Amino acid sequence: MTIDTLRATIATFHADLTAIRRDIHAHPEMGMEEVRTAALVAAKLREWGIETSEGVGNTGVVGTIRGRLPGQRAIGLRADMDALAIPEATGLDYASTNPGVMHACGHDGHTTMLLGAARYLAEHRDFAGTVQLIFQPAEEGRGGAMAMLNDGLFERFPCDAVYGMHTMPGLAVGQFALRKGPLLAASGRWNVVFKGTGGHGGATPHLATDVTIVTAQYIQAIQTIVSRSVAPLEAAVVSVGSIHGGSNQSSNVMPAEIEITGTMRCFNTKVQQIIDSKMASLAQALATANGCTAEVTLRWGTHTLVNHDTNTDVATAAAAALVGEGKVDANIAPVTGGEDFAFMLEKRPGAFIFIGNGIVETGRTPGLHTPHFNFNDETTPLGVAYWVSLVQQELSLAV
Repeated sequence: MTIDTLRATIATFHADLTAIRRDIHAHPEMGMEEVRTAALVAAKLREWGIETSEGVGNTGVVGTIRGRLPGQRAIGLRADMDALAIPEATGLDYASTNPGVMHACGHDGHTTMLLGAARYLAEHRDFAGTVQLIFQPAEEGRGGAMAMLNDGLFERFPCDAVYGMHTMPGLAVGQFALRKGPLLAASGRWNVVFKGTGGHGGATPHLATDVTIVTAQYIQAIQTIVSRSVAPLEAAVVSVGSIHGGSNQSSNVMPAEIEITGTMRCFNTKVQQIIDSKMASLAQALATANGCTAEVTLRWGTHTLVNHDTNTDVATAAAAALVGEGKVDANIAPVTGGEDFAFMLEKRPGAFIFIGNGIVETGRTPGLHTPHFNFNDETTPLGVAYWVSLVQQELSLAV
């Protein structure tokens, strides 16, 4: 079977995959709550005659397809299933029916593309070895990759290599992008609570220890971490995401407590240590200087995602076989987004690739993690074909 025939075959069930994707989109579930999505995935895998295991790492699902040809090698193909706590504003007729939750990161499409590959591979098992279809829960900060690993993912479902894929708005449909080495950043969350006495802002502010002053100073001070503590050629980000304190119903009351949260990103452990140290020391020093106290919590949810050289070559070849070398950017700049597939790549060699979600005329496509984002169904057949092409590269599938 040629590449053209492969794509023609996938096209025959594109409509079915679109219906699946839009059903998942309409029923988004947060990480470790993907009960409906996992059940849908498991039902489809079993419908296609695939050996299926549920409850891996809580709500994870793994499908196992064994080729007809002799061979001991096994590879894992991974997709994520969870949604985000974002109210949807797309206006689609299949928009989220779960208030305050939506598929704003394309995981509905990721799940669907891997299901499409599952269907094709189940019907065309002329490859040597085993394909593990890994449907992961809770990629968005709730520890899904580690949950599956801690549940014996690679011991129960052996993989010699593992691969992941993510949609990328702003990259044209029909294009892929990846790089060897660090591709995505280590991603962390921080939380600082400043505590003081509070007081009457109008009558006796001089008798209070003022956490609002500490908060303002801290927000300014942490901007110096990247500019003055991290080497100029290293990439790092420290951003404030929320500030909570006081009441807009009591504007003459100085709050006794303010909580600040945010995110931090970088590409190596040395910079992680610098960020951790400075975030904590600045909070304590400024709190002490203003007669307050500080409670600091720092947590790195993901490590740097590092593509392995040999497997990146394999992934590049798999994509190029479909769209040509000119449409595969094999040296994309590192991205400061985070991805917990990094933990799987620490356990097994592999590679992560971006697939284009499309560009509108203005070039300003709705971004990931925004209320207007929607996965582009036009990319589904290509994503399915990529997974199959990858199996061809790794397990000599005769497409």
